[in-house]
Amino acid sequence: MKDANSRQQSAVEKFRALHQSGCFVLPNPWDAGTAIYLQHLGFEALATTSAGVAFSHGRPDTTPALPLDDMLAHCREVVEATTLPVNADFQAGYADEPEGVAENVILCIATGVAGLSIEDNTGRSSTKKIWRSTASGRRAVPSMPPEFP
Repeated sequence: MKDANSRQQSAVEKFRALHQSGCFVLPNPWDAGTAIYLQHLGFEALATTSAGVAFSHGRPDTTPALPLDDMLAHCREVVEATTLPVNADFQAGYADEPEGVAENVILCIATGVAGLSIEDNTGRSSTKKIWRSTASGRRAVPSMPPEFP
């Protein structure tokens, strides 16, 4: 069995290859069971769904619907349930400033995800855009491994 680092590296490489090959379908499991089911249906990668996991916990899809630790646990659960690359729907990164988002992205990467998506707003009118001065998440996360997409 592969260790966690080599398993994640393999998932990152496969996820990158899928992006380079063109268009592909990325279904959204809301728990480990749906992740396994979607893998058995033949999908090549998965993406968590903040709305799906929030609704499955009886919460609205707001930012953040779940506390950071709960979202990290959810990402880890989906990653561990399947051999497919998993992209995390990571809301607005659980912080208002790029530096805070960067710290949380590092925590999300540690769950084993092959990629993640950050929304460009916090969901609060007082802090509309969090990425105004940051052209890419890679610049906001200087310690992100270079092989991470």
